[in-house]
Amino acid sequence: MSVSDVARFGTSIWLDDLSRAKLTGTDSHSLPSRIAHSGVVGVTTNPSIFAAAIAGASEYALDIASMKNATVDDCVKRLTTDDVRNACDLFKEIYSATKGVNGRVSIEVDPRLAHDTDGTIAAAKELWQIVDRPNVMIKVPATVEGLPAITALIAEGISVNVTLIFSVKRYGAVIDAFMAGVEKATNPSHVHSVASFFVSRIDSSVDALLKANATPEATALLGKAAIANAHLAYQLFEEKFASPRWLAQAERGAHKQRPLWASTGVKDPTYDDTRYVVELIAPETVNTMPQNTLDAVINHGVIRGDTISKNYADAVEVFKSLSDLGISLNAITTELEIDGVNKFAQAWQELLTTLEAAQKI
Repeated sequence: MSVSDVARFGTSIWLDDLSRAKLTGTDSHSLPSRIAHSGVVGVTTNPSIFAAAIAGASEYALDIASMKNATVDDCVKRLTTDDVRNACDLFKEIYSATKGVNGRVSIEVDPRLAHDTDGTIAAAKELWQIVDRPNVMIKVPATVEGLPAITALIAEGISVNVTLIFSVKRYGAVIDAFMAGVEKATNPSHVHSVASFFVSRIDSSVDALLKANATPEATALLGKAAIANAHLAYQLFEEKFASPRWLAQAERGAHKQRPLWASTGVKDPTYDDTRYVVELIAPETVNTMPQNTLDAVINHGVIRGDTISKNYADAVEVFKSLSDLGISLNAITTELEIDGVNKFAQAWQELLTTLEAAQKI
């Protein structure tokens, strides 16, 4: 499979990984090599990625040593924004060639602010100014408190990656928040946004309930919930961005908020390791992949064209069958949002603790 096959059907490949070693490395897994040979046209990060990248990595030692008198929060901010700024520079040509659609690098606001609207807005503005690159995207969680922050930031011309979306219902609220910001923006043509819809964690939660049920009806539904959920999200994307409300903004030069499939690494080893890529191909989408998933797609992924648009009826049937078994997707997605916010906050705290110890060496 050529990675160009993925892009040919409308899905942009972004890498869900960033570290200083990847920025400066020269092997096939380095970011420059991924851009040149693996079809990667963007990067996403999150608190867990930065925690894994920075903890114990020698590439950061000199910078940490130079900031012994800085607060640990300022130290983290410096290390992460430096990496993101340098990654933005690597994608400068792609950003220009695609008129801002790709060549994007995302950085998340402090996850401890997930339920603080004003704090999220202030932190996002600060990150936007510190990175100081037009192709950066600020990640804001799709919590209830995050929704007005999305509107405010888009209105001010700040490009936003809305993260931790698990349900189609919340995704609809995210699109509405985005459109409200576009409507308030002086020049919406300068703003780009993606909505990060999480995939694999849905199957992990639903499959556990199906296995506990163990009936033939339940077994037949294993591995179907996450892809069905994403398919219905894309159906909503098509509907919302064909509405009169959106078309009025498109005439002003506004760009659609593209769905981004996140959490696309397969967690169940019995499933095909490319399923959350090959089953989620459609126009105007992004798939951000961990390194192993990208390699799997390159090595043995079978791209069959648009695998979303014709499957809405099947997705509805999956949801109906789950409901018949007493499985509530609403309850599951609510729990996943809470868990996602908590995990990112925990990773961030672990990073702060690690750096605080390193500053004392």
